Amino acid sequence: MPEIAQILEERGLPYITTREPGGIRIAESIREIILNPVNTEMDARTEALLYAAARSQHLAEKVEPALAKGITVLCDRFVDSSLVYQGYARGLGIDEVLSINLFAAAGRFPDITLYMDVDPELALSRIAAGQGREINRLDLEGIEFHRKVREGYRIIAGMFPERFHTVDASGSREEVTSLMKNRLTAALKEFGL
Repeated sequence: MPEIAQILEERGLPYITTREPGGIRIAESIREIILNPVNTEMDARTEALLYAAARSQHLAEKVEPALAKGITVLCDRFVDSSLVYQGYARGLGIDEVLSINLFAAAGRFPDITLYMDVDPELALSRIAAGQGREINRLDLEGIEFHRKVREGYRIIAGMFPERFHTVDASGSREEVTSLMKNRLTAALKEFGL
């Protein structure tokens, strides 16, 4: 995200960066439970509810106060991830998970979503090669799960085309960063920024 944040800095826009699940103490504690590779028996509904709980606290404690001050929030993942991972890939239903998250997030959705689209095999090989990157419970899922995740993101992108910007993430880090910057710059122009 530092490369993306640079675009906001260049425009003189105040911003914070954060992540989901996490971003604050309580949500980070929930993150540890959700993503811990030891918790393989976690039920899909439990997973969905834990993500929603972490999101609700994160919004109340960090995101909403920042937005109220006119600060842009750059967040690594948000509601769309729950719709995809739990709603579609886990089979709980996109509408069902959306309902949970409409309550948890008080109807808050991002203005702009950058989705980095990449073949699941390539993504998993990058994760395996990533030095120092955590390997979490979701990373350990089989290839069919990751294919469903990609398919799910494509469905969600079609549901919210006004804010979804798909970036081909198959290239080098530099190429992908350049594409992301271009997409964000264009999206910001739509908001007059």
